[in-house]
Amino acid sequence: MIFLENSKEKINSLVENVESVIVGKRKVVEKISAALISGGHVLLEDVPGVGKTIMVRALAKSLGCSFKRIQFTPDLLPSDITGVSVFNQKTGDFEFKAGPVMNQIILADEINRTSPKTQSSLLEVMEEHQVTADGKTYSLKKPFMVLATQNPIEYEGTFPLPEAQLDRFMMKISIGYPVEDEEKAILRRFKTENPIDSLKEVLTSDDILEIQDDVKKIYVDDSIDDYIINIVRATRNNPDILLGASPRGSLALFRVSQAWAIINGREYVLPDDVKNLAKSVLGHRLIVKPEVKLRGITSDDIMSNILGQVHIPIVRRYVQV
Repeated sequence: MIFLENSKEKINSLVENVESVIVGKRKVVEKISAALISGGHVLLEDVPGVGKTIMVRALAKSLGCSFKRIQFTPDLLPSDITGVSVFNQKTGDFEFKAGPVMNQIILADEINRTSPKTQSSLLEVMEEHQVTADGKTYSLKKPFMVLATQNPIEYEGTFPLPEAQLDRFMMKISIGYPVEDEEKAILRRFKTENPIDSLKEVLTSDDILEIQDDVKKIYVDDSIDDYIINIVRATRNNPDILLGASPRGSLALFRVSQAWAIINGREYVLPDDVKNLAKSVLGHRLIVKPEVKLRGITSDDIMSNILGQVHIPIVRRYVQV
């Protein structure tokens, strides 16, 4: 299919462009790209210095979209993000001064360092792609994506993201440390200059919107629907989980699996697409019981058990008829 070939080539050019800055993390870049073309948001959680911020900056520079970085701090107010109405003495009217969130690609740096009140200002923005201020609603330009970072190690002076906020993120991804050869390549690549300074734009806003439309054309068999539902329902019935994944999680796994198929050059979703993405899509939506946490069991461990128990379907039809 022509649309499939074009979309795959465009996404591949995006991934390769970001890879010219970020060494050895192709799967991570592909997952972020899958979230982008399926209209989702991403939470990058990892220790300092592994490249969370620079990865988002590289993605933003590769796209012809407006970009803004918001440094989250304890004294940040909701109006500092969404904007504020200011009285104009000349006209005698209030004018809305748009905040940094009124851009297309948003880097919410260290999102867990600000108060829950300020964190909640992103709920409407992430879900409905709009900002409401003084009774007026302002729509955001498409495509729109929030990429947030947080450090899982430091707890002093941080505010854990509430469940409603976590549920808005399509995926939570960890970058991880590079292997020895990759770390050596990083030293060489950054020897004389930061490669992000010479990074070129490879996709426009229209390209992303076009690919997002193509994602919806990817065929998903009924058996894949059942597989997704069975995985999600297993999280709700698991004895180690206090709160399972929501229907928003089901839809996120469905949509990002379609995007993953495009990235891999297919016009249909495989059960492996769902299985490979399930931890990143559902893991952060689960609330593990406190007594289970004390035993050192994480949501990823529980997801691994669930994926090992839920029956993987045999898909007999890979094209829509």
